[in-house]
Amino acid sequence: MQFENSREFARDLDKQDKLAKYRDEFIFPKVKGKDVIYFVGNSLGLQPKRARKYVDEVMKDWAELGVEGHFHAEKAWWDYHERFSEKLSKIVGAQPSEVTVMNTLTVNLHLLMVSFYRPTENRYKIICEEKAFPSDQYMISSQVRFHGYDPSEAIVEIKKREGEQNFRTEDILAKIEEVGEECALVLIGGVNYYTGQVFDMEKVTKKGHEVGAFVGWDLAHAAGNIELKLSEWNVDFAAWCSYKYMNSGPGNASGCFINKRYHNKKDIPRFEGWWGHNKARRFLMEPEFQPEPSANAWQVSNAPILALAPYLASLEMFDEVGMPALVEKRNKIVAYLEFILHEIDKEVESTFEIITPANQRERATQLSVFLHGEGKELFKYLMDNGVITDWREPNVIRLAPAPFYCSFEDMYEFGQILKKGILKH
Repeated sequence: MQFENSREFARDLDKQDKLAKYRDEFIFPKVKGKDVIYFVGNSLGLQPKRARKYVDEVMKDWAELGVEGHFHAEKAWWDYHERFSEKLSKIVGAQPSEVTVMNTLTVNLHLLMVSFYRPTENRYKIICEEKAFPSDQYMISSQVRFHGYDPSEAIVEIKKREGEQNFRTEDILAKIEEVGEECALVLIGGVNYYTGQVFDMEKVTKKGHEVGAFVGWDLAHAAGNIELKLSEWNVDFAAWCSYKYMNSGPGNASGCFINKRYHNKKDIPRFEGWWGHNKARRFLMEPEFQPEPSANAWQVSNAPILALAPYLASLEMFDEVGMPALVEKRNKIVAYLEFILHEIDKEVESTFEIITPANQRERATQLSVFLHGEGKELFKYLMDNGVITDWREPNVIRLAPAPFYCSFEDMYEFGQILKKGILKH
């Protein structure tokens, strides 16, 4: 398609957009009385209007039923988390039994490491990406120290080549091959939080297994954003937060994937709790743990129903639309945003460098833009004029036009505000 940098063209794209109606399903913050242009769905998605209904249902059941809500609420609390499995399995490419919802992301990664980081004298190294999200760095480092190893020796970071902004798949595969039999685990973010690069999870998983390692993925920036095929790719485990592209609310519950080949195993190392016990026998209060025959065996505590309610509301929309439609719009709106950036770049003296891969297969919703010659004053100008984005040092802004609620006219309007901001400064 031949794009045009005009409001009329952008509005025509919105008229053709099959997902345009979902914009009205979300609540937008306002700046100067107008809905903002919201580019930070990669940090916290907007609130779905229907979330309040789901939360109110729980509050009403709590008020009217008290403890009996566990069994007699319309959406009974004792198995509330089971309502997520089928919907989430479609989003991450898994079987329903391989998916569960519990805790928060880093907590779940720690719990999954109990099962999938089993270092030995000769096989103890973890491969991760250079400058991973800090939470992952802290988690991995603390796990290594917990097992008595020196992080400087046990953690192997895959690095970018000199002068390049993104990782090369061949370098990741080569590093896994190099570490070889010393590699216990490969654990990488499926989408790099800084650049928005999408990793080739299928190839990396295959190579990790070839050297005898477990392979897991932090899908914080991937779930609800890209097409995933965790079962087909034979991934061992994965975890993701729900508050970014899945719009569940700040700091909300995490989803987990555990490959079915690890189900029904009593001898697998795992931190166990009541909610992972055989559901049919849970209230018999037996002393010996009997795992649920699914990913739910990794459940530990009674599910946080009030937190899960808005997540379930959001998943209802994902189920209505489906990932293929979201990916189709995502590709188109990101391409239009890229076009707008290049057009504005021609009109001003500043130079924009988009450090997200240009190849559509290697990127998703996010474009990270290096604003050469510009300072944080431009970021402040954007925020003051209703463009909600985020700033990463040294001077990168991340733009994530979530397909559920961002419009093509937003992309055009952003370009105009950006141009004014640059010329002003």
